[in-house]
Amino acid sequence: MSVQTNELITRNIRRFRVERDLSLGELSALAGISKQTLSKVESGVGNPTVETLERIGHGLGVSVARLLTEWGTPLHVSRAADAPWRPVSVGRIRDLDRIYGSGYVRTHVVRVEPGREAHVVGAHGFGTLHQLYVVSGTLEAGPTDAVRQLGEGDFLRFPGDSEHTFRAVGGPAVAHLTTTAPQVPQFSPAVDGGDPA
Repeated sequence: MSVQTNELITRNIRRFRVERDLSLGELSALAGISKQTLSKVESGVGNPTVETLERIGHGLGVSVARLLTEWGTPLHVSRAADAPWRPVSVGRIRDLDRIYGSGYVRTHVVRVEPGREAHVVGAHGFGTLHQLYVVSGTLEAGPTDAVRQLGEGDFLRFPGDSEHTFRAVGGPAVAHLTTTAPQVPQFSPAVDGGDPA
């Protein structure tokens, strides 16, 4: 497994275990694996087999797919000045983010006007993620307890399932905003209604 996938599995196992108020020993007993093996997997030291992940998932009451799905917890900033570009047939490409799982995706171009108080948005559904790419201007955005200032070309991924905010700094700011949410029932009002920003 790649380092990125291992980090994702590690975050999810820890998150689900803590949410269920299970100790390492309790989960290892439920999963039928040793506490040492579980500790290695959760700390990112081990390279778990599919069978081990199935056992851990069983102990947590979730599928392996849920262990491999991003659930909105991490904050990720990619600064324009540090961004790697790689050659492709049409020129160069910059990877912004990679999200695993299923669900729905909404994409918007957002123009944030200056001279206003920060626009605070309530939490969306559990597991919602926002990916924000600043096209122009300067923008303050992110969870209300972890706001980042972003300039042209900067990228921010942040959880949309907690209260978050947007504010233009200096002048208007334009950003491309993508919202991803875990699988929801078809035709759910949550898919069609409401704005992400």
